[in-house]
Amino acid sequence: MPPVEKSSAQPDAEAASVSIDKRIEGLGDWRGETLARVRQLIHEACPQIQEEWKWVKPTSPGVPVWSYAGGVCTGEVYKGAVKLTFFRGAALEDPAKLFNSSLKGNVRRALDLHEGVELAEAAFKRLIVSAVEANVAAQAARKKK
Repeated sequence: MPPVEKSSAQPDAEAASVSIDKRIEGLGDWRGETLARVRQLIHEACPQIQEEWKWVKPTSPGVPVWSYAGGVCTGEVYKGAVKLTFFRGAALEDPAKLFNSSLKGNVRRALDLHEGVELAEAAFKRLIVSAVEANVAAQAARKKK
């Protein structure tokens, strides 16, 4: 992967990682296991990916976000699903048909993971790499302007 242009407001990656660890541990069920597994797959697909913890508010403890040259995906947890929303999902090829949620939007696409359903891990990693490549291409296009 090419180097990422860093902004002056870089997230505190260590604090974000700790927050994600706490979220996983706090769930203590299949959702925590699922979030931990997709996190591992994301890092395997792109070892340079950054972890962030965003959108903390009184009604929400925050959301894990994985970024490389921009947002790649979020990892929201609900009662019945772990939802991975890809920031540029509508622009990504998805030959394995992993996207199964938020399919009508013009930009984002999501993957809802449910208890007992196996994730096609190789296809998921390809989706992460595609999202990173889309971000890098968009960053390069912005630099040319």
